[in-house]
Amino acid sequence: MHTVRQITIPHMGNLAIGVKAAVEDLGLNVILPPRPSKRTLDLGVFHSPEFVCFPLKVNVGNFIEAAELGADTILMAGGVGPCRFGYYAQLQREILFDAGYEVDMVLLEPPQGKVSELLRLIRDLSGGKPWSRIWRALRFGWEKFKALDDLDRAANKVRHLEAEGGTTQSRLEQAVSMVDAAGTMEAIKRALSDGIEAIGSVPRCPESKRKGLRVGIVGEVYMILEPFANQRLVQQLGELGAEVESAIYISDWMRSNLFLKTLRVSDRDHVEQAAKPYLNYFVGGDGLESVGETVNYSSRGFDGVIQVAPFTCMPELVAESILPLVSKDLSIPVLTLVLDEHSGEAGLRTRLEAFIDLLHHRKLHRGTSDSAKGQTKALNAIG
Repeated sequence: MHTVRQITIPHMGNLAIGVKAAVEDLGLNVILPPRPSKRTLDLGVFHSPEFVCFPLKVNVGNFIEAAELGADTILMAGGVGPCRFGYYAQLQREILFDAGYEVDMVLLEPPQGKVSELLRLIRDLSGGKPWSRIWRALRFGWEKFKALDDLDRAANKVRHLEAEGGTTQSRLEQAVSMVDAAGTMEAIKRALSDGIEAIGSVPRCPESKRKGLRVGIVGEVYMILEPFANQRLVQQLGELGAEVESAIYISDWMRSNLFLKTLRVSDRDHVEQAAKPYLNYFVGGDGLESVGETVNYSSRGFDGVIQVAPFTCMPELVAESILPLVSKDLSIPVLTLVLDEHSGEAGLRTRLEAFIDLLHHRKLHRGTSDSAKGQTKALNAIG
C-alpha cells in the first residue's frame, strides 16, 4: 500500500509559501514547521556541529519541529561549488537520523545541464502526474513568489517614511497572509493589488524628519532573506530612517539557482562584470555577488552597503576581505555583520544606529575632506 508523504519545507523568508502552494496544488500533503524561533535555534545548535554554518543550525531545528508534527519527507534545495550549502542535505540527514528522526530528504539542485534529471525528480515527487498538471502547479507557486517579492519591495520603499513605527510591517504581514491564502491566479492578483494599495497608503512622517538615505543589503542569501537569522535587519534599518534594497529576493534566487543554472545560463552577468576589477572568479555561494552588487550600489548613488553573513561562511569571508578596497575606491561606506547564535539584538541595534548616523552625517557634509577622514575612522570603529 502506497504511503502518502507528509512533506515539509524549510523557512527562508517567504520561500515556504510559494513551494507549499505548488506542492499542495499537486495534491500532496504539506506540514510546515513553525516560523524560526529561539526554540528552533536551540534545537539546531544542540544537534549540530559547533562550527557548522548558522543557517544549517536553524534548518535542523525547523526540520525537527516539522518531524514532531508528523512530517516524514523534507523538500530541500541543493547547491554546487565551494560553498558548503552543497553538503547541507547529506549532513542534515545524518544529524536527524542520529537524533532519532527517520525522514526522507528530496534534494532539488541544479543538475549541471542535465535538465532531464531535475524533470524526473519533479515528476517522481508529484506521483507521476501529467506534465500539464505539474506545469500548472509550478506556475501557481511562481506567481506567489513574484507577488511576495513585489510586496517586500513596496514595503522597503515606504517603511522609512512611516509616521508610526510598525505600520508598514503590519500591513505587509496582512498582505503576505492574503497571498498565502489565495487559491487561484486571480486571487493572487487581487491580494497583491490590495496589499500594494494598503502599503502605499501608510501615513507618512513630515518631510523635514526624513533622512533620505538609501542602503543596499548584500551577503549570503539565507541571511538576507530570513528575518529571524538577520534579526529583522531590513525592518530595523527602515525604522532608523533608511530606504532599503536587498541584492536578492526569493524569485531571483529560485530562477537563478534552480532553473537557469540547470540550463547553464546566467542572469548575473552585470554583477560579475561589476565585480571583475576586484574579484573575477566564482568563490562559491554569494561571495562574487556581494562584491559586484556593492559596486553596483555605488554606481546607483546609494549612501551605504551592509554585508550580512553567517559566521564561518567561506565565500562571504572572501568578499569581506575585498569590500574595504571597494569601499575606499568608490567612496561608499560598507558595514559587515557576521551573525550566529551568539549575536545579540542590542549590540546589532547599536551598530546599525551608529552606521545610519555616519551615513546621515556624511550626506550632510559631503565633500568636506576633514569630515571624510573622520567618517573613515568612525566606520572602522563600527566594523
